[in-house]
Amino acid sequence: MAAQKKLTRAEQKALRPIQILDAAFEEFVKCGFSGTRVEDIADRVGVTKGTVYVYFETKEKLFEAMINHFSVPFQELVAIADRLSGSATDRLMSILGLFYEQIPEDRATRELTRLVISEGQRFPDLIDRHHDQFIAPVIAKIDALILEGVASGEFRPIPVEFSDIVVAPILTTTVLRLIFDDRRVPTPNKEAFLRTYFDLLFNGLLAKPH
Repeated sequence: MAAQKKLTRAEQKALRPIQILDAAFEEFVKCGFSGTRVEDIADRVGVTKGTVYVYFETKEKLFEAMINHFSVPFQELVAIADRLSGSATDRLMSILGLFYEQIPEDRATRELTRLVISEGQRFPDLIDRHHDQFIAPVIAKIDALILEGVASGEFRPIPVEFSDIVVAPILTTTVLRLIFDDRRVPTPNKEAFLRTYFDLLFNGLLAKPH
C-alpha cells in the first residue's frame, strides 16, 4: 500500500475548519447545544480550544456554521432535480427517492433533523434561515413538478398544500427512527418503502391512476 501523502501546512490549515465542523457535529449530536463543550470539540480534532475560536468566534456561531455545512446536500438535491428529464411523474419519483435517501437513510441528515427540532426554540432565527435556504427550495421544486403535471393533464387538480402531504411519509419515517432507532421501528427496506409510497401517492395524484 502506498504511503499516504502528508499534507502541507497550508493544506492542513485549509482543512481545519471542516475538521472542526465535523467534530462539532458529533459533539452537538451527543450532548446537545448546552451540554457541548468547545474543549471537547477541540480534543476530537487534536487542537487547542483557542484554535477553534480562531475560526469560529463563539459556540453559537460554530453551531450555525455546522448546521449550514451539513445542510449543503439539500442544495445539491435541488441542482440534481434541475437536471432531471422525463414526465412529471418520473421526475417527481426521482426527486422523492433522492429526498428519502437524504433524510431517513443518511445518518448525518437524520441527526441534523434531530438538532433542528431540539434546538429550534433556542435558535428560531437560525432554524428559519435554514428552512428558507435549504428546505424551501426542495419543497418549491416538488410544488413546481406537481403544478406542471396538473397543467399538462398528467395529474388531477390538487390543493397547493399537497406538497406537505407528499413529503409527510418521509419525514414521519425520519422522526420514528430518531425516536426509537431500530428498537421498535426496524430500518425499512428502501425499495419496498418507495414502491408502496409511490403506489399510494400516485394513485391519489394521477389523473388516470394505474
